Amino acid sequence: MAAAAGVAAPPGALWGLVQDFVMGQQEAPASQVAADVKSGSYTILQVVEALGSSLENPEPRTRARGIQLLSQVLLQCYSLLLEKEVVHLILFYENRLKDHHLVIPSVLQGLRALSMCGSLPPGLAVSVLKAIFQEVHVQSLLQVDRHTVYSIITNFMRSREEELKGLGADFTFGFIQVMDGEKDPRNLLVAFRIVHEIISRDYSLGPFVEELFEVTSCYFPIDFTPPPNDPYGVQREDLILSLRAVLASTPRFAEFLLPLLIEKVDSEILSAKLDSLQTLNACCAVYGQKELKDFLPSLWASIRREVFQTASERVEAEGLAALHSLTACLSRSVLRADAEDLLDSFLSNILQDCRHHLCEPDMKLVWPSAKLLQAAAGASARACDHITSNVLPLLLEQFHKHSQSSQRRTILEMLLGFLKLQQKWSYEDKDEGPLSGFKDQLCSVIFMALADPSTQLQLVGIRTLTVLGSQPDLLSSGDLELAVGHLHRLSFLEEDSQSWVAALEASGALATLYPEAFSNHLLPRLAKELRRGDSDVTREGGPTKCSRHLYCLQALSAVSTHPSIVKETLPLLLQHLGQANKENMTTASSEVIAICQSLQQIAEKCQQNPESCWYFHQTAVPYLLALAVQASMPEKEPSFLGKVLLEDEVLTTLASVIGTATTHLSPELAAQSVTHIVPLFLDGNTSFLPENSFPSRFQPFQDCSSGQRRLVALLMAFVCSLPRNVEIPQLNQLMQELLKISCQHSCSFSSTAAAKCFAGLLNKLPAGQQLDEFLQLAMDTVEAGLGSGAFCNQAFTLLLWVTKALVLRYHPLSSCLTTRLMGLLSDPELGPAAADGFSLLMSDCTDVLTRAGHADVRIMFRQRFFTDNVPALVQGFHAAPQGVKPNYLKGLSHVLNRLPKPVLLPELPTLLSLLLEALSCPDSVVQLSTLNCLQPLLLEAPQVMSLHVDTLVTKFLNLSSSPSMAVRIAALQCMHALTRLPTPVLLPYKPQVIRALAKPLDDKKRLVRKEAVSARGEWFLLGSPGS
Repeated sequence: MAAAAGVAAPPGALWGLVQDFVMGQQEAPASQVAADVKSGSYTILQVVEALGSSLENPEPRTRARGIQLLSQVLLQCYSLLLEKEVVHLILFYENRLKDHHLVIPSVLQGLRALSMCGSLPPGLAVSVLKAIFQEVHVQSLLQVDRHTVYSIITNFMRSREEELKGLGADFTFGFIQVMDGEKDPRNLLVAFRIVHEIISRDYSLGPFVEELFEVTSCYFPIDFTPPPNDPYGVQREDLILSLRAVLASTPRFAEFLLPLLIEKVDSEILSAKLDSLQTLNACCAVYGQKELKDFLPSLWASIRREVFQTASERVEAEGLAALHSLTACLSRSVLRADAEDLLDSFLSNILQDCRHHLCEPDMKLVWPSAKLLQAAAGASARACDHITSNVLPLLLEQFHKHSQSSQRRTILEMLLGFLKLQQKWSYEDKDEGPLSGFKDQLCSVIFMALADPSTQLQLVGIRTLTVLGSQPDLLSSGDLELAVGHLHRLSFLEEDSQSWVAALEASGALATLYPEAFSNHLLPRLAKELRRGDSDVTREGGPTKCSRHLYCLQALSAVSTHPSIVKETLPLLLQHLGQANKENMTTASSEVIAICQSLQQIAEKCQQNPESCWYFHQTAVPYLLALAVQASMPEKEPSFLGKVLLEDEVLTTLASVIGTATTHLSPELAAQSVTHIVPLFLDGNTSFLPENSFPSRFQPFQDCSSGQRRLVALLMAFVCSLPRNVEIPQLNQLMQELLKISCQHSCSFSSTAAAKCFAGLLNKLPAGQQLDEFLQLAMDTVEAGLGSGAFCNQAFTLLLWVTKALVLRYHPLSSCLTTRLMGLLSDPELGPAAADGFSLLMSDCTDVLTRAGHADVRIMFRQRFFTDNVPALVQGFHAAPQGVKPNYLKGLSHVLNRLPKPVLLPELPTLLSLLLEALSCPDSVVQLSTLNCLQPLLLEAPQVMSLHVDTLVTKFLNLSSSPSMAVRIAALQCMHALTRLPTPVLLPYKPQVIRALAKPLDDKKRLVRKEAVSARGEWFLLGSPGS
């Protein structure tokens, strides 16, 4: 035992521990000795002295145990060693490398410990490695001992790099001997890293370059499959990447590696082809023309053959990538004035072998040839110029030579590929680009394609026009006028949706680049079309006229991609909307909604540009508000538009436009706008509205017509889209008026809009007295409304939206409101609505309380709501009377259905029985929500779900005959997902399920039949070989 402080423990105790380890074959004493050395009870010297007889014992196993004890102690205490001690230990261990082979593993462990010593004197690292190289035949050792040797080398390379480099090529040769013949994948990973370090850290390879290549390349390509349940986790991909890093690390391997790669690419083994092409790709990053020169013809022949003949898309893709890298390598190599330009000759070979196939658009080699040429052309500007200048004339000639639409489409698609490549390179002189000499011919070909009756050729023509137009100075003003004319015509092709959608997209892209051309040539046509549409609508024109009118609106919004165009299209659309009001035309709500949708699309495009955003807001919002205010005024003979504007769907669309126009305003501009719009609703101040002479005062919060109150939806859209730091004037009055309408108005549209507006403002208010006062006021209003009976539903709606506003921001009062909502689940009248309310609480809104509208939405609010409230829901379900249990199941189903599945999976065992019970609920909403919740769980938690397979099969089959089509589809999708459960669990049910699924095969709805076929097919295959 250790004596008093400063006195070492008696040697007898140490001797006893040594004897227990060496002679008694016990392992624990090694840890005890190491702990005592760390604590200062013994020194390393005392340990060596205590081991004296063991280290000199004539029996090899005894010597091995003695050295093993010393090595284990050193592995734990190497940081405590002094320089003098390290010197003596190194000499001792080096000497023991000549000992019996049984001793060597323990000696290597000791040397590994010493290789980690910071106090290792200079020169000893070299001495140790020389001794290992000379005395140890590494590949005759066990795997773990070989790994120890690699660890020693790694440690010395990390800490004694300059000393090892002093060995010159001897170090490289010594390591080659160590590694030669290694077979274990764990050791190979370390060995490959060492070789990579030798090369990348610039160790001398001397005359051993080929030997180092041979000792590593013998493993290429890697053919290793990890055993099942491999505890070491070495994957085939790890070995492939490590070896590739070695082979591609130096150009000095090129003369040996490239023939090997060519040989493997030409082999019949798919994995060897892929690995070789990927390795070639990696090599091109470090090789130059000198290394590649002699092998270019063979490399090109191999790549060409793989792309032309392979049945594997992966091999084709890797071949094209390798060709791209080869061309890039040849492009960047610096040429001497008298050197041969390998890039030109290489590209000429490619053109020679591929060019003629481009003349045969119906043959199978046309696309492989085009892909090869495009892969090479995409590597550099020089390559792109060379290939494009050779291929473009040929393709243009072939387009005119072939008259069939399918052939022309193929040729134009190839042209499109080469044009896209030109976008990668910029040219200082606009006339030096390879396309400049062909722009007239290219435009001619594109316009021929756009005029062709073939839809597929038109689509390629539209894409080609877009790409050509994206490159500067290739389209003249005359070309642009023709292009706009074609796009205008294609935008009105009613019989083909593909062409007009593509034409609209192209118009938007090109209008950004050429706003003047579209303003001069397209907008006048669209304006004329719009005016003609007005007269057609007045005359109650047929469906064709109406559809042309809608196409015109879509075209106007599509081209509004540039600020200057927006300044023309926005007034045009607003004027079009107002014209209907002035002329008292018969205007359908669908027409107004279509105009508003076009306005919203323009608003979305303006969000990217602050100037356009403010222009849209200050132009459109006052105008739309003025129209709505005019429509809400009591008149003896209201206009048709006035009636339409006050419809729920139209007001919702108008609100969406106003909200979209507000969300991206800067706080300064938003503050400027709010000083006009809030007083409009509170004080009837219409001074900022255009044409503001109204027959009576606008007072939506006073006792007036319900039409004015409905416009609260527009106020909601505006104030709930403002940035949080914008101060709202007269906020107290506004909140009180909103509360009043939300609970005291019989129109559900108005009361719901007021409740949402109140909740949206509440969500953004900073914590403090004002927020608390508004909350108290809201709760008093809710409780009064719930108790009155007359406005019970309105009070419930307010409670729901206020609860959501607080849940999203983690407000402490949200738990109280949620508890109140749960209490309503037992209410005979409000119970079903309260259950549906949980869907609202968990889902994302589109108009208020959105992140886009700057609401305070915490990212984990669903998880928190689940944790805080689901236990209470479950408890309430068990305690509730039988008649209201479905309400609890419905609420629970809504919560779980919208919960991220990783959160739900751990809780699944406790909640699954309730979900299964919910499937028996007669409410189709509950059934659908529960089925949507269960389907992903069948895929992600098959083990848990398989415990209830009997119940699941029965309930899913019953629901496949539900009156609701959506429920039938969801049940069949769940039956399909059931096949992911373990096959032995499902096989007893296979005959029953196949018989039952025959019925929905005759369902009257096509979508149901489709799901039934899919599910029944999977059950038929269940248990069959290969399934």
